[in-house]
Amino acid sequence: MGKPDTRRLDKAIQQTNRKLEAVRNREMWPLDGRERRAVLSALASGSYRITRGDSTARAERKLDTAWQSAETRLVAEIAALHTERQRVVNEAATARAAKKSSGWW
Repeated sequence: MGKPDTRRLDKAIQQTNRKLEAVRNREMWPLDGRERRAVLSALASGSYRITRGDSTARAERKLDTAWQSAETRLVAEIAALHTERQRVVNEAATARAAKKSSGWW
């Protein structure tokens, strides 16, 4: 038995890390539809408040919350991918140990 095949998981982890970095840089491309709508809604609300001369505190809080939820989602996704990768590695190690112990020596 060779090494476990974790290329797919490694690629997904790398891609999700890129998405997380993009969200931290406030880029829109890694957001899903719900998060994108929340960010655009907060931006529109804030710009409306600015033109009216009102306070933008609520819109800023809403915008920060939207970015934070996107970041939290990506961190949880990375954690799940790492857990899955570790499970695959452990399964391969268990299978390798069982194969070695079942032999003649």
